[in-house]
Amino acid sequence: MIKLVSAEGAILEVEHEVIEQSGTIRNILDDVGVTDEPIPLPTISGSVLTLVINYCRHHKDDLSRRQPRETVGGAGGSEDDNDSTEASIQRAISQMDDFDHDFVRVDQGTLFDLILAANFLDIPPLVDLVGYTVANMIKGKSVDEIRRTFDVKNDFTPDEEESVRAANAWCES
Repeated sequence: MIKLVSAEGAILEVEHEVIEQSGTIRNILDDVGVTDEPIPLPTISGSVLTLVINYCRHHKDDLSRRQPRETVGGAGGSEDDNDSTEASIQRAISQMDDFDHDFVRVDQGTLFDLILAANFLDIPPLVDLVGYTVANMIKGKSVDEIRRTFDVKNDFTPDEEESVRAANAWCES
């Protein structure tokens, strides 16, 4: 069993084969070896860490979820990179099961904490799942609707906002 320490200091024990889905934990264990010493995760609350562990337990036998994410080119990347990203997203969506759909039915704060935890722990399928969920929350909404949904304050003056809208008119249709 691997011991993990949450932000509050709670110690959670998890099976090695479950938590090795985390690239971060896997790297720590590769570096220091399996030990009785708990691994501190000071940025992840106990409740979110419990959710992450439950996710990993559910998917522990799915070896395709343990493969590292391929690096995709950023700005200036090729069209093949975009096709690869789209294929990766479609593959992640097709792998979602009832557990995954239920898993992301949490409040917005928990969802964002899950994104941060999944990213820190390097669990790409979980990053994809919660990212896809947030993207669906945004899909088809206007800027004002997105601001209301995520409680984002508009700090632009009306003139600045109009300037930004005009400069980006090509992407609104």
